[in-house]
This record gives sequence, structure tokens and C-alpha cells, in this order.
Amino acid sequence: MTKSKFYFFSLTLMLTLLSCKKEQISVPNSLATPNDKVALGKSIFFDRNLSNPTGQSCASCHSPGAAFSDSSHNTVSPGAVTGLFGSRNAPSIVYSMYSPLTLKYSIDDGSFVGGQFLDGRANTLEDQAKGPFLNPLEMGNVSIEALINKIKMAQYYALYQKVYGSITDANTAFNNIADAIASFERSASFSNRFTSKFDYYLKGQATLTAQELNGYNLFKDTLKGRCANCHPDTQDPNSGQILFTDFTYDNIGIPKNAANPFYTIPSGFNPAGINYLDKGLGVTVGNALFNGAFKVPTLRNIAVTAPYFHNGLFNTLNDVVHFYNVRDSLFNNPEIPANVNHKELGNLKLTAAEENAIVAFLMTLTDGYK
Repeated sequence: MTKSKFYFFSLTLMLTLLSCKKEQISVPNSLATPNDKVALGKSIFFDRNLSNPTGQSCASCHSPGAAFSDSSHNTVSPGAVTGLFGSRNAPSIVYSMYSPLTLKYSIDDGSFVGGQFLDGRANTLEDQAKGPFLNPLEMGNVSIEALINKIKMAQYYALYQKVYGSITDANTAFNNIADAIASFERSASFSNRFTSKFDYYLKGQATLTAQELNGYNLFKDTLKGRCANCHPDTQDPNSGQILFTDFTYDNIGIPKNAANPFYTIPSGFNPAGINYLDKGLGVTVGNALFNGAFKVPTLRNIAVTAPYFHNGLFNTLNDVVHFYNVRDSLFNNPEIPANVNHKELGNLKLTAAEENAIVAFLMTLTDGYK
């Protein structure tokens, strides 16, 4: 076994073992229904009293009006504390339930696959749900106990008790909160939509315009648009759904975004200031070979989730497609120069009309067509 293969095997084993660690969750009350848990998760998700100071909820950065991304379309979302910002753009979390559990290295893809967050640092929706509550740049709670005390005071605490019983242990209650939020995120109204024009087209109930159809053909063309190389339009083998992501990670050569307010927050939170480099997956897996790689997002609802990329560099889909097309001639200044993908993007030689056609197709992926 080569050193590289041994490394990937060892890392995969470690991540798998970590994902198997059992967390204490209360046994649901026999009178509670799955809908009760979903309703509880929804109440917690939208509760603006669960931050420190109050005023920010999960929905503040993941609003249903923007496919559960930032409805204000901020470069990066502001935190509960005025003047503090996270370092990354808030992605859409619709369809996040379909991401493979446990971040694993795939020899076939030459990439890590699965996990949650843009850098894969959480394996499950439950793990992901916990992070913002205690992040000082997001909801800012100083401890689990402080959060749980707010849950006890919430109007929906009776519903919590119906689902999980009374709170006797803060850590178990924190696991219950994450469990409830994840149940909401797995519910049909949240992550099982598939109601875009493209979906109706596949069912023969809608017709793509000539431009949209041309864009779709370019999207699939492995020698032209090459979009489907990372955003496949085929059924995901695990869910049977078309998700427009292969859940891998890639360094696509995005330049730094000088307008990112994270660079100007107090040095106690960002000591590097403007010199900060977001290494993405490389930090998660502890390997510089993956610096600058971020998770390939689903393209579903992409038209309503601007700005784009991990640092919110581009505000329109036209800018995004143009970047993929001409990166190597006009944007040859990546934040992380090593490991940039030069095989599938950067010099596609698309015409302006072809770029516009791809954008037209991407506009058909927004849920709620009918």
C-alpha cells in the first residue's frame, strides 16, 4: 500500500469511527408523533430568542424565501453581535439531507465526498445544526447551558416536553435540539420538493424554450459546458433523485473577495485580517493537498441564492458562468493557487450566447414552478 493510499485509508477510518460515536438523545414520548418533532424543529429553527444577544435565528441566514439561504443576499451573513461576520457565504440548505453521511475519500473521484458545511467538517445534519448556536460569529451563545435555559423559557417548551420529556441534562437537551432541527430539515416541505420547471419538463408537463434546451445540452456536454461533470443531471445512486451535485470538493480557483467584511472584524476573531486565507477542506482533513477545496453545491434553486461561491464573490449567474468560461485568461489570481482544477473549467471557449443559454437553463431549476 502506498503512503498516499495508507493516509486516505487511515483518515477515512478515523472519520467513520467518529461518525459512529453515540450521542445521548431522549427517548420520544409515546404520545408524540413524527409531525410533532418536525413542528418542534421548525419552531427552534425560526426562534430569534436563541442567540446572544437575541435577534438571530437559524432562519436569519437560511430563509425559506431564498431557498433557505440568506434572504438579504449578503456576501457573508452578519452575526448576532453587531459588527461581527462569518467568513463564508451562507449556502442554501434545501436538499442538504441527501449529502452522504460521513466525509470519506473516494479513489474513483479523487476527492473527499459527503459531509455538511462547505468544508465538510460535520458529518450529519444533527452535527451541523449544533455549530451556529455556539459560534461567536453567528448566534454567539456562551455555553450549552445558556442555550438550554432559553429553550425552557420558550413558548414551545411544552411541545419539547411532549417529544423528549422534561430537560434534566443540558448536553442531552442539546442533542435533542439538533435532532429536532434535523427532522425539520428532512421533512417533505423542506427538502423533498423537486417542483422546478426542469422537474415538470422531465415529467412531460412543461416545455423548455429553445434557449433553455440549448443551455441544457451545453450543460451536459463534456467537451463544451462540462457543468454536469460535477453537477450531474443523472439520478443520485443513494436517493434516486437528480440533485445536481456529486457531493465532492474542488478548488476552482476563486479569487479572494476584497469586499468580504470578515477581513475587517476585530483581530481577536481574525488575527490575519486582510491576509486571511480560507483553506476550506484542507483544514478539515488536515492535509494541505486539499487547501482551497469546497463542497460542490446543488444547483437546485441556484437562481435565488446569490451571491455565489464560498466568499460571495459574484452576484449573478452570468458572472459565475463567465468565470468558469474565461477564468484562466481574466481571473488567474486564485486565493489558493495550488490544486486549482484546470481540467474541467477555466478555458471553455463558450460564446456569449452559449453562456446566456446555460444561465437560462439554470433558471429552470427553481422550485415552485407550478
